[in-house]
Amino acid sequence: MRIKPYKSMRVILIIIIPILFSCASTQQKQVESKEAEAYYNQGLAYYQTGQYDQAISDYNKALEINPRYAKAYNNRGATYAAIGQHDKAIPDYTKAIELDPKNAGYYCTRAISFSMRGQYDQAISDCNKALEINPRYADAYIERGLAYTERRQYDQAISDFNKALNIDPKYDKAYNNRGNVYVKKEEYDQAISDYNKAIEINPKYAVVYNNRGFAYERKGQLDRAISEYNKAIEIDPKLVLAYTNRGIAYYSKKEYDKSWEDVKKVQNLGYQINPEFLEKLRKASGRQN
Repeated sequence: MRIKPYKSMRVILIIIIPILFSCASTQQKQVESKEAEAYYNQGLAYYQTGQYDQAISDYNKALEINPRYAKAYNNRGATYAAIGQHDKAIPDYTKAIELDPKNAGYYCTRAISFSMRGQYDQAISDCNKALEINPRYADAYIERGLAYTERRQYDQAISDFNKALNIDPKYDKAYNNRGNVYVKKEEYDQAISDYNKAIEINPKYAVVYNNRGFAYERKGQLDRAISEYNKAIEIDPKLVLAYTNRGIAYYSKKEYDKSWEDVKKVQNLGYQINPEFLEKLRKASGRQN
């Protein structure tokens, strides 16, 4: 009869010990999850302040703790993309998708990197997948429209920007991008109309003033174009494209000294001027620099 309590106790011990281990394992996972999340949040803060190396380091630590942390893969990919390392970004986006295949955002971010690498078919495919998951995902229409723009499929691009605007009528980026397509189609008045709408929504959208200036320049309205470039530069003094375009506009007006000033500003910002334009400016102005 004494054996029965012994057997019973053994059975109880066998049952209790896994429970204790399970509790310890759960607690450990909770601690690790919080620690991984802390590194993730710190990485996000570094990313938002442009401290990309530190961001990558913290995402690495989060992933060491939790190798199945899809958001950390996605955000590390976005950080690599921010420094132009799309070859590293794409595998991270792909891992995020493997872990969370129903997240439309991961397909959209990978599409951006594919586009930056000139892989427009892959970008469009990823946007299609994102839109299968979320048919009202305005950003996916934007990114697909941009890929179509690069492939010179302008009607498809405009259609996608229209769809983005149907979802979000205040989407300034959609108006800007559609305006850019109209410029490529040499429909400058429609382009200017879209740029106007973008600026109404976001008066500090510097690149749109530059783009509107370019449309005016193409219409031969050089003074109006220069005024737009001035506004762009006032908002963003490091907007190289605005200095470049203004320098070309001054060249067209035969105001060569002002053109040279903009050339020097572009160079001081660490960029190069188109050699063909530079040679024309030298010949026209009689100056070398």
